[in-house]
Amino acid sequence: MKKKSFIFSDLSKKQIEKLKEFYIQKKVESMSHQELKQYVLEIISHQINDTIDKEEEMEAWREMSDFFGEQFEIVILNIQKKYIDEKNVLETEIDSQKRRIELLDRNNLDKEKTDMWDD
Repeated sequence: MKKKSFIFSDLSKKQIEKLKEFYIQKKVESMSHQELKQYVLEIISHQINDTIDKEEEMEAWREMSDFFGEQFEIVILNIQKKYIDEKNVLETEIDSQKRRIELLDRNNLDKEKTDMWDD
């Protein structure tokens, strides 16, 4: 006799929640200390480094600020001193990007203009 295959729709919402909780508990218990550290490193790295928009960037900033607490300003000052030339590189990249966008916009405007003799 073949075992029945379950799918998620066979369970109620509450049953799925309990299954997930049980899985999480067992998964964490089965991981070694090194596996846990590596997993947490990956999660935190993704949360902080892979921000998409300004809102996510601000959330990462708050998380870092909360973690460093009163030392946050000192950490920022040390990084600014250590990587002082990096700010100029970023500004240059932004300026060149702005110039490219302006050129594209200008070229698009030229294409939209039509000759008064064309019908």
